[in-house]
Amino acid sequence: MNTFHAKLTELRQAFHCDPELGFQEDRTKAKVAAYLRELGVDVYDEGAGVVGVLRAGGGNHAIGLRADMDALPITETSTHGYVSGNAGVMHACGHDGHMSMLLGAAEVLAKDPDFDGTVVFIFQPNEEHGLGAQAMIDEGFLEKFPIDEVYAIHNLPGAPVGQISTRVGQICASESLFEIEISGQGGHASMPHVGVDAITVGSEMVIALQTIVSRKLAPSAGAVVSVTEFLTDGQRNVLPGCATLKGDVRARVPSDRDSIERLMRQIVDGVAAAHGITARLTYNTEFVETINAVQPTQAVVATATTMDLDTDGDRPPMSFSEDFAHFCAAVPGCFLLLGNGETGVHAQPLHAADYDFNDSLLPIGAAFWAQLARDRLPKRKTPQ
Repeated sequence: MNTFHAKLTELRQAFHCDPELGFQEDRTKAKVAAYLRELGVDVYDEGAGVVGVLRAGGGNHAIGLRADMDALPITETSTHGYVSGNAGVMHACGHDGHMSMLLGAAEVLAKDPDFDGTVVFIFQPNEEHGLGAQAMIDEGFLEKFPIDEVYAIHNLPGAPVGQISTRVGQICASESLFEIEISGQGGHASMPHVGVDAITVGSEMVIALQTIVSRKLAPSAGAVVSVTEFLTDGQRNVLPGCATLKGDVRARVPSDRDSIERLMRQIVDGVAAAHGITARLTYNTEFVETINAVQPTQAVVATATTMDLDTDGDRPPMSFSEDFAHFCAAVPGCFLLLGNGETGVHAQPLHAADYDFNDSLLPIGAAFWAQLARDRLPKRKTPQ
């Protein structure tokens, strides 16, 4: 391990030891800002996130490179020497590594600004709840730091170390959260016919919701409807009069997302009417679909290929959602995945209590970011 790799590893593990939840990343922001300032990068940290700006030459083209900063409300079960020092909070998605790779790229480019234009380093809060990108946009990020294109890396457990994969078009699904409130009539467990058992009604709804995908939408649509909570006010020998169903919807295109909401309302209203009770559905989209633009995606594949990295430029779409979608909706962008490893803790699923970011990725990711910046902001040739 060379000195630069060791430095990034120490930085990443320090982030891992001190995780912070979304919109609470105060210490993390301070560490990021201090690192950038030490490099001589212009730093703006008065808003929700941290932005570093590095200019070279006279070019007017600007690109944005994004890393996410927040951790998750998970109790870590790892046994390595840099476990979370904040009870119940953990970097279980690799944002500690994403920040470290981008800071490494800033260091490489600051020491050797072999490009012509502006690189904007974006350190975004609250990715996990889908609120951080929009918060930065609402604060005027795109007006203060006008960028022509934007990029983001996310590590991918289970994929070969250092493999870069992406695709043109939709790469991450939307996420919509729903809640169904059922108002029946509670009663004695020995006389269910006197009331309207909310569990029975809710169970019918759960089963009916599973007919949306494959019976109303094609199985190939890639949509998912999942009921994740079933809450009632029932007790021992007390039938519940009220029940709440909560869940999660993923969709690859906006039209499917809208169709699912419409079909859910039909099911909820129909089942409730059949039992002579009322039910209310709320449906809120937290993450929109992440859509990769053609030119930025082609640029990512070209840079990765030039660097002789294992590259897949037409990977299948991912079922998870990504807050980066809001940046991509505003500016042409590309979201790409970087293989975290195929064995051990590096292959554990994202959000697992024993997952860990693979430190061998740090120099790979930093080098890729730096080379992408050089490729997208090439130095102009001096006329002979």
